[in-house]
Amino acid sequence: MQNILVVCVGNVCRSPIGEALLAREFPQLKVWSAGLGALVGEPADPLATEVAASNGLDLSAHRAQQITSWMCQAADLILVMEQAHKTEIERRFPLVRGKVFRLGDSGKADHFDIADPYRQAKSAFEKAYVDIACGVAAWAPRIRQLS
Repeated sequence: MQNILVVCVGNVCRSPIGEALLAREFPQLKVWSAGLGALVGEPADPLATEVAASNGLDLSAHRAQQITSWMCQAADLILVMEQAHKTEIERRFPLVRGKVFRLGDSGKADHFDIADPYRQAKSAFEKAYVDIACGVAAWAPRIRQLS
């Protein structure tokens, strides 16, 4: 495993945080993010940037990008925030089936979607951060085994 793609909708809140957490955990891997309906060229949401910074992550260089077929093909693992994202990626890019997983699918009984905090209060961003961090922590041992 060399390439991990993290996906949400706008690529300005959840996936940039997931990308930054995974990149910090796996500096030897290529980790990037994209959106199903990306706000192309936009920086990370100010509240996402603030919550990330309070947890030692820098999102200042992030710019949103739209998911593409080549991104999906290049990725060894695609981690999404919601089950609906997995369904949509597999609908758009059928050849990627088998490498798209929800970040909240920890391999245990506790499967969860990570709610979109876009245009909500800071507390929603903090909750999303905690959920994303839990997902990354659950995936990290599995990624290490495959890397």
